[in-house]
Amino acid sequence: MEKNLMEDYKNIWSGRFDGDEALHHRVFQRISFEKNISPKDFVLHGFAVDEGVRRNKGRVGAKDAPDIIRKNMSNFPVVFPDFILRDFGNVYCANQNLENAQQELADKVTGILGKGGKSVVLGGGHEVTFAHYSGIKKAFPNQKIGIINLDAHFDNREPEIGVGASSGTGFWQIAQEGQIYSLHIGIQRNSNTLKLFDTAHRYGMKYILADELFFENLPSVYQRIDELFAEVDVMYLTVCMDVFNASIAPGVSALAYNGLFADTVFTHFFRHILKNEKLVAMDVAEVNPVYDIGERTARLAASLVNEWFMHHYRES
Repeated sequence: MEKNLMEDYKNIWSGRFDGDEALHHRVFQRISFEKNISPKDFVLHGFAVDEGVRRNKGRVGAKDAPDIIRKNMSNFPVVFPDFILRDFGNVYCANQNLENAQQELADKVTGILGKGGKSVVLGGGHEVTFAHYSGIKKAFPNQKIGIINLDAHFDNREPEIGVGASSGTGFWQIAQEGQIYSLHIGIQRNSNTLKLFDTAHRYGMKYILADELFFENLPSVYQRIDELFAEVDVMYLTVCMDVFNASIAPGVSALAYNGLFADTVFTHFFRHILKNEKLVAMDVAEVNPVYDIGERTARLAASLVNEWFMHHYRES
């Protein structure tokens, strides 16, 4: 990272200073821009790209989200004395060349995972999925990679001729590369055509409808999650912020009026995912600052990432 760019990021990573003692520290005091990676380090990239959203005829603006999410992560208290978050900057999309941007992120992710680090990506549009997965696959070429997708949509559209890949094609693209091991949680019937459900069935993409996420059904949800973890060697978690109700996540590319709330039910199964040692990568996508209210959606996305930090160290 160039020196002037590092200074820009230092301005983003700022917050309430309560003292130099470890007990007072917040996340912004534990940011490192050093490129050396130790096993189990969290390494962050921003995917400042929403070309896939544009191609998918969605509401653009998500490319501006990574730095706003960073800002909302800054003030979280550090709960473990050896916590460090390495920030390796943003990936951008030049000349609407989505494929190059995806490849750039994939290469960076491969490098992180190859050194034993944990990959964290702040989107950006949900075209981040194919990029992030591609990097994981290259790092673990002989292992089964599972994907948990918290999303109102399957994102398994076939690319349009003359348009190419988009924010809605990631899982279709992944399925073309061989057996796909995915569980899509929060799927909305009013957000997916019958064709998309058929595609999910055809490729073996498992799913849990938003309607199935209630307290009495948590044992079944846990079982479905555990079955996927047992089937794979490493896991990747991707969170599309449009899985949430519009009242708590208004700043997204595609609103869901009846989406999930960040309530006790969500917290239970989300933390259950985070605690599994097979989880090596996570991203949050589709935060759109243009439509956000008081950075509400960005704050929620930041909180979800911070949950992984807390639960990973707690289980280590």
